[in-house]
Order: sequence, then C-alpha cells, then structure tokens
Amino acid sequence: MDKTVWITAAAVYLALINLTAFILYGADKKKAKRGQWRIPEKTLLGIAVIGGSAGAILGMFLFRHKTKHWYFRYGLPAILIVQMALVYVLSGRPL
Repeated sequence: MDKTVWITAAAVYLALINLTAFILYGADKKKAKRGQWRIPEKTLLGIAVIGGSAGAILGMFLFRHKTKHWYFRYGLPAILIVQMALVYVLSGRPL
C-alpha cells in the first residue's frame, strides 16, 4: 500500500478515536451530575491508550472531569507523551 494511504487512515483513526474519547468524558461528567450509571474508569483510560489521549485530556479539562484523580491527571499526559514518542520512532527518523 502507498504510504499516503497509511497516513490518511491513521489520521482518520486518530480523529475518530479522539472525538470518541472527548464525547465519553463529557457523557460521563453529565451522568455523574445526574447520579446515573457511569462509564467505567478503565474504559476512560483505555480509550486514551488506544489513541484517544489528546481527546481525553481535552475532555478532562474542558468538562472538569476526573481532574482530582492522579492517575488521570498525570497518566493521560504520560500516555500522550509515550504515543508521540512511538509515532516519532515509527516514522523512521533518526534519533
């Protein structure tokens, strides 16, 4: 496959997964305010691990949700940094 196809596919995937993460954080905050069934924390962290870390961070701070939990406050940026490093290494650029 052509390299541009892979890049386009990756960009679409990242856009969708980050949008999904952002929406999940907003939905969970809304449910928390209403005392309804909540989205499990492992789901919120898991969506970040599979590529939605930027959307999760944006949702966390915009909705002021999970900001008091250290594993969200520090874990999400750590996940994002690891993902960025992984993209850099996989891009084939020399260190």
